[in-house]
Amino acid sequence: MGLTVKAVEQARAVGADGQIAEMQLAEKKLARAEKNMGEEDFKRARVFAEQAELDARLAEAKVLTQKSQAQLDELNTRITRLRKQLGDQQ
Repeated sequence: MGLTVKAVEQARAVGADGQIAEMQLAEKKLARAEKNMGEEDFKRARVFAEQAELDARLAEAKVLTQKSQAQLDELNTRITRLRKQLGDQQ
């Protein structure tokens, strides 16, 4: 359970929120795992915790990919602008 909670927290820390479907799933599955732990249904709790961890990691990866793509787009815009400025100076 500890790894799952950390994975969900880490995904939130990079910006994953309820707008990302995988993050919604992770939070729901984590809640289900906690409920199963309380009911001493440890097998189900483990399954839901593992699924929640994977969903959280996928949500984190999606956020990081989106951020990387935004940075790449910004760099390409700057490169285009610089090339145009250099072309205008010749």
